[in-house]
Amino acid sequence: MTRTTSTRALLLVALFAAELAALAASYQLFASFDCAASGAFDACRFLRGLLGRAISVLGAGCLLLWAWPQVVARLLRGGAAAGQGPWPWLHAAGVVLLFLPLAVAGERDFSGAFALALGPWLAGAAAAVAGGLFWLAPPAAWAGLARGERRVIVAALVLAALVPDAAALAAPLWDLGPLTRGTFAAVVALLRLWRVEPDVAAADYVIGVDDFYVQIAQACSGVEGLALVTGFTIVYALLFRDTIRPLRFAATVLPAALAASWALNALRIAVLIMIGARISPDLAVEGFHSYAGWLFFTLLALGLMAAVQATPWLHRPAAAAAAPAAAPRLRADPLAARILPFVAFMLAGVAAGAFFVPADLGYPLKAVVLALAVALFWPAIREMPWRVDPAAAAAGAGVGVLWLALAPAGAEPALAAALAALPGWAMAGWAVARLVGTVALVPLVEELFFRGYVLARLDRGGAAMRALAVAVSTAAFATLHGQWLAAGIAGAVFAAVMLWRGRVTDAVVAHIVANAVVGGVALLRGDWAVI
Repeated sequence: MTRTTSTRALLLVALFAAELAALAASYQLFASFDCAASGAFDACRFLRGLLGRAISVLGAGCLLLWAWPQVVARLLRGGAAAGQGPWPWLHAAGVVLLFLPLAVAGERDFSGAFALALGPWLAGAAAAVAGGLFWLAPPAAWAGLARGERRVIVAALVLAALVPDAAALAAPLWDLGPLTRGTFAAVVALLRLWRVEPDVAAADYVIGVDDFYVQIAQACSGVEGLALVTGFTIVYALLFRDTIRPLRFAATVLPAALAASWALNALRIAVLIMIGARISPDLAVEGFHSYAGWLFFTLLALGLMAAVQATPWLHRPAAAAAAPAAAPRLRADPLAARILPFVAFMLAGVAAGAFFVPADLGYPLKAVVLALAVALFWPAIREMPWRVDPAAAAAGAGVGVLWLALAPAGAEPALAAALAALPGWAMAGWAVARLVGTVALVPLVEELFFRGYVLARLDRGGAAMRALAVAVSTAAFATLHGQWLAAGIAGAVFAAVMLWRGRVTDAVVAHIVANAVVGGVALLRGDWAVI
């Protein structure tokens, strides 16, 4: 696979991962719906499962890129031409439809309005998936792959898509006595290891510390994790079957992965109890409980791959002796600099939602991740045409004033209360991180992605197509901000600034000035909700 082909494929996969993270975070933070009260229980459960299914398939796709670069190169041949067709537009339209119910809903509880939102969700999912697949490679290439000698690739992707179903089918395993009692005992042992004596009701599998209690039921038992890691391990074995020793792999890696998954789940429950008892019940229930499972599974999958690749005993002699291919140097790639820092931004947002309530309390974590991402791609960023355009700065100042004028009064009381409870040094550190992130880092990362990549990618020339590209990129930008109207106007202004001279750096300058105006007022007032 050539560097251009592999880089393009990896960046598109990273883009799709960022979109999934944004969807998960947005609907987790700003919406809720109860499938039992929706009137369409099966459809609701199906939609809830789509996120896990998409993550599983993306993971298998990354393994595929790694395992069979030559086959993937043949699949992606002609992908650049596919990118000039309607597929990016179809994918973008699908993403907008997925966010549309959240953007227009007067109520954030979708239980009663589920039927109205179901159409955009289903149509958006179909368009986003189809557009994404055919953006990666044209339809003829996918059809050729299905007919070719590498049918196992199709089997691996299908298996990955079915992993969530396997996890659901495996749920009754929780009723097995040894697994149930073993998990319960492990959680109790961990708490005692941390010098905490829990209050337990073994018959009902209830564990509590102080006034915070949890019941280890089927939904949080870890059986789903066991099914997920089994599916991941099988997909890995299929894709690398030419290089690994299958009997050794099956006898050692799968049992070790299952044991690690079980242990991580026990650790997750113990940490959940301690967070709920000693830090915040809201953080435990609304943040950590929702995200920690996927975070732990991702760490386990990455650790599994690293361990297998670093163990020659598991590989055939020819594969173990082969020198690893040199990784392409992405740091100086301007396309990677536009996409990957934004992916890191989205993932940091998910992590902040897992460990902080409200999520903005974890803004220093996002600022650190953004700073590292910008530093990593600085060789590409510094080569961009940097200059301060007075017109761009003036446009940014106008956006800042408009944002303040449209900011709702008394917003985010939970954040204000959480900040008021911080000691002085912690509050000062949070404020510095918020200002640096808001004024310097976020404008750079967001403009490189929304204007430098999304807008530039969709702009095919002509007034109508350019207006549509501005509309799509602006709508995507607005969905990530709580103030929909103000963010939409800001996105349109930043797009106009970029298109005026064709420099994304002008949009960055305008965004920096706008955020500096808002950040300065927030600092003077002590009202961080306006940012």
